[in-house]
Amino acid sequence: MSGPVATARRAPAEDLLGRALDRTLLKRIFSYVWPYWKQLAVAVALLPVISFCEIAQPYLLKRAIDEHIAVKRLAGLDHIGLLYLAALIGQYGAAFGQIYLTQVIGQRGMNDLRVRVHRHVLSLSAAFFDRTPVGRLMTRLTSDVEALNEMFASGIVSLLGDFIRLGFILVAIIGIDWRLALFSMGSAPVLFAIAAYFRRWVRDAFREIRLKLARMNAFLQEHLSGIKVVQVFAREEHVYGEFDVINVDYRRANARAITADAALYSIVEAVGAIAVAGLLWHGGSRIAGGTLTIGILVAFIEYLGKFFAPIRDLSTKYTVMQQAMAAAERVFMLLDTDEPDAKVVGAPGAPGAGAAPGGTAIDVAPLIELDHVTFGYRPDRPVLSDVSLSIAAGETLAVVGATGAGKSTLIKLLPRLYDVQSGAIRVGGADVRTIDPRALRRRIVVVSQDVFMFSGTLRSNIALGDPALTDEQIWTAARRVGADRVIASRPGGLDARVIERGANFSAGERQLCAFARALAHDPEILILDEATASVDPETERVIERGIGELQRGRTSIVIAHRLTTVQRASRIVVIHHGQIAEEGAHAALLAQGGIYARLYRLQMVGQRAAAPVVPGLHAAE
Repeated sequence: MSGPVATARRAPAEDLLGRALDRTLLKRIFSYVWPYWKQLAVAVALLPVISFCEIAQPYLLKRAIDEHIAVKRLAGLDHIGLLYLAALIGQYGAAFGQIYLTQVIGQRGMNDLRVRVHRHVLSLSAAFFDRTPVGRLMTRLTSDVEALNEMFASGIVSLLGDFIRLGFILVAIIGIDWRLALFSMGSAPVLFAIAAYFRRWVRDAFREIRLKLARMNAFLQEHLSGIKVVQVFAREEHVYGEFDVINVDYRRANARAITADAALYSIVEAVGAIAVAGLLWHGGSRIAGGTLTIGILVAFIEYLGKFFAPIRDLSTKYTVMQQAMAAAERVFMLLDTDEPDAKVVGAPGAPGAGAAPGGTAIDVAPLIELDHVTFGYRPDRPVLSDVSLSIAAGETLAVVGATGAGKSTLIKLLPRLYDVQSGAIRVGGADVRTIDPRALRRRIVVVSQDVFMFSGTLRSNIALGDPALTDEQIWTAARRVGADRVIASRPGGLDARVIERGANFSAGERQLCAFARALAHDPEILILDEATASVDPETERVIERGIGELQRGRTSIVIAHRLTTVQRASRIVVIHHGQIAEEGAHAALLAQGGIYARLYRLQMVGQRAAAPVVPGLHAAE
């Protein structure tokens, strides 16, 4: 099977959800609301006030009909009218206060939850983000949390108010006429049975909606971020087909939820109409027999309408509640994800003096030491295998090798974005697992080929929110690496706007800003990962002049495919198939005639050769 349908079916699915634990979820949700228990207590206390004022109205109507209108006695009717008006004012005034407080409590509680989820997401490991679509995380932080807020606005507190209202109605009708009350409530068991049946249907439907929405958001985020690739390769129709499949699935999930909602509403409405008709028939016969007054019958019809109203609206409230429960499952599943970023832990082995590959002892304790390091993104597929390497303080080390050899993996392990599977990495003689990750990462700055710039200003992109960096320090760093010309060319200077991902800057300008960012933060260890691979020769010359300033007094690791950029390194390491194959200075490696020499010759020939000759180069290799 091929095409968009097959692609959509192969889309990564979220873990299947088991049986929902409503009480457990509600307990966790309310833990974020409990700090505002005083306001919540006032909101709950207003519920019986609302119900009492509402239930008093049919009783006052009964008295007005039986005691005044039916007997044509107008004296005192004005007092009942004023009481009826007071009941209306009390009902809607208390309802305003209750709804306002509930909304405020919900907003504050969900604000705390959103902050908690955001903080938790920032604390997760790099491996988690490798396999989790950003769109799915956006759904958790936005629409899922908003669904929980909606639960407070028109869900759970409203349900509590409905139960209080139903209790008051039962007390009122039994007190007025218990036999007519029993007749009127004959349809109640049927209604509650119907509601219980539809509960599971509605819940499953909205759980599926959340799943489909998360997939849609993930798809949109990915393809909108890569829209230039889609357009350049004319893949609009293919992407449209994939989105159409996902969108249809989402529409069908919503259709199932709408069907359940409409069915519940219609059935309750029909049962309620039949109950009112039965009440009119039974009450009319008793009025004819003289055992019932018109006022009581009118009051019972009003009470019955008020009794069926919350049950009739139960479909809407169930919709809100089930949306919230489905969203809560997803949000708390994310919060329960136990994949923390690097933490300080005990590490085996004491720091040693270290040795260079091949067993040659070094005289000075290295600043950076890789001790028999093995690592793979999947345990069964190592990217680096038993790598040992020592880097002295102030040394400039170049790492070269073919694509996929493990060069970039090396620099991900050093700031401990990932933990090694075996062996150890030491910085300053201490295992990186024993160093606070934030302190470790403040000592290391990585400048990569793909520079990420945030929406904001040039100042915020260079300083990255560090309040200790002054404008003068930023300008000084920019001048040293040649980025001052980028800042000066923009209206507003450091206040120049940067749009999403720095799309209003060229690749070279972004690279220069990245160097200014690195120098401004004054790292102890500098890592350049293909930092000049995507710039033009003129900009590259500017950058290379700045690199000299940037590397001065620092330990530097330079990773590059273009071997002309690493010739000035004090030492070059060649990684081949996840292991160190060669090591030495540029001239020495050329003299060996090994992997480095072959790569160098190919690049030099390739730079001079015309395009038609390129296939012959591969044959020569």
